[in-house]
Amino acid sequence: MSDVYIRDIDENDIVTILAEDIDFSGTLSFPDSLMIKGRLKGEIAATGDLYIDEKAYVEARVEANIVSVKGYVKGDVFAHTKVELFSTAMVDGDITAPDVIMESGCRFNGICRMEAPPERSEAKE
Repeated sequence: MSDVYIRDIDENDIVTILAEDIDFSGTLSFPDSLMIKGRLKGEIAATGDLYIDEKAYVEARVEANIVSVKGYVKGDVFAHTKVELFSTAMVDGDITAPDVIMESGCRFNGICRMEAPPERSEAKE
C-alpha cells in the first residue's frame, strides 16, 4: 500500500489570503481562491476554493468548491469537488464531498459522506 500525498498549492496562485493576525467573525463568501492563516468563526459559503493553513483555526460551517485543510476545523465541511486533509489537519465535524483525500497522520472525527452536497442555496456569488 502506498502513502497518499496531496499536491501543495503555491500561495502566489491564491487570490486572497487572510493573514495570521486576522481574527474574523461572521459570514464569508468569495468566488475565487482564499487561504486562511488566522482565525475565523462563523460561516463560509463560497463558490471558490478554500485553503486552511497549518496554524489556522476555523470554527464554522464550511462550504466551498475545494476545501484543503492543513490546520484545525471545527464544524461541518461541504465541498462540491473535493476535500483534502493534509497530515497536519484536524477536523471535528462531518464531511460531505464527492472526493476526499486524507494523508496519513491527519485527524478526522466525524461522518464522511462521499456525495455532492446539496445545491448552494445559501452561497452568495
